[in-house]
Amino acid sequence: MAALIVWDVAAQVGRRLSPAPPSASRASADRTVNELYHCAARAADHVAELTRLTEPQVTAATRVVDRPAWIDANAGGMRVVLAPVVEKLRSQHAVGQLSEQIGGRVTGAQVGAVLGFLSGKVLGQFEFFDRPGGQLLLVAPNLVAVERQLKVDPSDFRLWVCLHEVTHRVQFTAVPWLRQHMIDEVAALTDAMETDPAALRHRLTQALGELRRSIRGGGDGAGLMSLLATAEQREILDRLTAFMSLVEGHAEYVMNAVDRTVIPTQAAIEQRFAVRRRRGGNPLDRLLRRLLGMEAKTRQYVDGSAFVRAVVARVGLD
Repeated sequence: MAALIVWDVAAQVGRRLSPAPPSASRASADRTVNELYHCAARAADHVAELTRLTEPQVTAATRVVDRPAWIDANAGGMRVVLAPVVEKLRSQHAVGQLSEQIGGRVTGAQVGAVLGFLSGKVLGQFEFFDRPGGQLLLVAPNLVAVERQLKVDPSDFRLWVCLHEVTHRVQFTAVPWLRQHMIDEVAALTDAMETDPAALRHRLTQALGELRRSIRGGGDGAGLMSLLATAEQREILDRLTAFMSLVEGHAEYVMNAVDRTVIPTQAAIEQRFAVRRRRGGNPLDRLLRRLLGMEAKTRQYVDGSAFVRAVVARVGLD
């Protein structure tokens, strides 16, 4: 039976469309990689103190990666996440119809284009779908590119980012129910998925009108998934948005709560990074961010961080 998404094509296209990395000598690149591993280890102690969460023995791999390796890891993760969707469509004989109408290689290329774009944006990530124990990914070329753009102290910036990403690792390993809750919500999205090919085409047609408004600067910036969702899926997406806002807001709180002697230039980093986040890049970059829902992601950081600060101010960290 034809595949709905050819994942090898997705990874290949993603790697081909990934932007060129910033220039660096081999010695400089090696120093960056070594320092990022060191920063991740340092960050763990600060996160434990700031969150008071007890992380079990760390089984997640810490990987300093380039953009192609990030694409491969996330293509693998997406394959795992979408496997139940494909199986549901297969059981209802919808995969063959959709594959004939769209083509698995075409769909793979579209997924790859998204991965290629995102590979130049993500600084770090705790990914727990591709590997059972999870993996902490630090994307070295993106960190270098941003620290150069912002003209900030590289060592301070790298530790600052590691604080955020290590917090995610601690969240999903120290809080036993958190990972399964995330998986259950994704599974609920699968269960609520429309499987009739004709209905899917109709929903896609409806979404095109919303996309046109998004291109003109309208819409809510929630992205393609929200545009294509059924009413039931929108409810689940709202729950996931609230959940991720809390997770991201908590990590944002932690990275900015560390003692200023730990990251002496933190105030400048926070200010310049906030300006960069608001500007969002060139017009094409902003459009892609809207279509991918990355503006909603930015709001998660802002809203979630404000929520966590308010809770800590009212009832304390414990």
